[in-house]
Amino acid sequence: MTLVVVLGVPAGCVAWGAYALSESGREQEVPCDKALAFARAALPEGARDARCTGAHWQDTYVTASFRVPRAQARDWLSATYPAARRAVSCDTDLCLRAEYGDADLAAVDVDVTYEDGDTALVRLRAFDM
Repeated sequence: MTLVVVLGVPAGCVAWGAYALSESGREQEVPCDKALAFARAALPEGARDARCTGAHWQDTYVTASFRVPRAQARDWLSATYPAARRAVSCDTDLCLRAEYGDADLAAVDVDVTYEDGDTALVRLRAFDM
């Protein structure tokens, strides 16, 4: 019995550690309310097609994408990230970066693409250090 404990406990710890490392850093779908809370935001009223992911290891990285009426996108950004500045490089219709620089959240990058009609596709990336 002692031999089982002496050999089994370390072997179990090694197996658990290997599993934990294999799952860490892998991007997985997460609830959007949780992902956006990390990014200090919330889905705007009327958002649709929301999809959110997260990856955790030493750092946390979340993404969110959703569609809103075009007229609502800029108002949501202004209300959610009032201190954000326009990104230096931007390949979409609107790009913002909100920097926090603290341990819980380093920065949030948001880009908006105006699609056909009255729709805006919002993509958000947030990470800590």
